[in-house]
Amino acid sequence: MKSINENILVIVAHTDDEAIGLGGTLARHAKEGANIFGLSMTNGVDARVGSAAEDAKERRAAAQRAAKLIGLSWVDVDNFPDNRMDSVPILDVVRVIEKIKYSIKPVIIYTHSCADLNVDHRVVSQATLTAFRPQPGESWQEIRTFEIPSATDFGCRSVTNLFCPNLYINIEDTWATKAAALKEYQAEMRFAPHSRSLEGIENLAKLRGNQVGMRYAEAFEVIRKIVR
Repeated sequence: MKSINENILVIVAHTDDEAIGLGGTLARHAKEGANIFGLSMTNGVDARVGSAAEDAKERRAAAQRAAKLIGLSWVDVDNFPDNRMDSVPILDVVRVIEKIKYSIKPVIIYTHSCADLNVDHRVVSQATLTAFRPQPGESWQEIRTFEIPSATDFGCRSVTNLFCPNLYINIEDTWATKAAALKEYQAEMRFAPHSRSLEGIENLAKLRGNQVGMRYAEAFEVIRKIVR
């Protein structure tokens, strides 16, 4: 994938999305020499009943442990309310992304699919496309959206549209790294046969691999690619 010294930005609604959605691909980018940066918009726990402060602390610690395994550096987290990002003016979200955009100058941007059922994912996806709208003087080359088990697969064509992958990346050599990162987020995982169980996520990686003649793969939808 020729990632040497490229800056790659991953924009997610919640820490754990990066590991669930594209942990294998990020680990592969890191092995190939890319600089990977992560931007998370919420702490992922505010919407829950219980000890949100303690849960948020553990979530941040898990995110750091998972990031170390994958090869990612978090540049910003926890700006907006969990599962309520539709209550925030989208311009506020765009401005956070643009600030990181100008400092990092990424070549490839990864973000959520607009087909996800989760409202935070859809807001982040829309804001990312706005922040990286094609204009003169831009340097980025590609925007890719990824799928999240229990969000993308829970959507519906008549409500959220569909995720239609057109890029598949072999993660056979980095599946073990992804699995290790997922285990750091044990509190966010579910038991099989839930699609967000370790077994379910491995099944999806095998399915995406089988679709293109590989053992394990992650699938993406290329939204825009520019050869400058």
